[in-house]
Amino acid sequence: MSRVFTKSMARNIFYGGGMFFFLLFLVLTFDTINTLPKRDNRAAITPVVAKGKLLWEENDCIGCHTLLGEGAYFAPELGNIYTRYGNSKEAIKGFIMSRPKDGTRHALKQARDLGLQPFCVTVDQQAGEYLPHLFGSGGYVVIHRPSQLPRELPLLYARLTA
Repeated sequence: MSRVFTKSMARNIFYGGGMFFFLLFLVLTFDTINTLPKRDNRAAITPVVAKGKLLWEENDCIGCHTLLGEGAYFAPELGNIYTRYGNSKEAIKGFIMSRPKDGTRHALKQARDLGLQPFCVTVDQQAGEYLPHLFGSGGYVVIHRPSQLPRELPLLYARLTA
């Protein structure tokens, strides 16, 4: 294996690899086109389901809730709510009616509309995962240990009012 790697060899590897991945792309595309009709659920989308999806989108429910793993994690997962409440439509209606009418996101929007600038102080170490979506990158602070609160809060107040 003492042969020298030449331009010709490199070109052949490039073209051969390009052809291989192009053919792989075509095969996977063909497979996807043939598999999707078997997995398609369009027949189950009734007008009631379409109305529920519209309601979900208009109220930005995905901004707080998850549905089958998709969405934010501020509020309860809604994909299994029917089985969790004993397959009862009345229980689900009660669950929905017991929820706050304005979630955190809506309350923050209302505060901003009034000219207020909300700011969050938290001890939640995972806050960096979700608070930037609500308060922006500079709209919150994480206090790493609750015992630091008496020392940190006056400094934070001075910084915010300066």
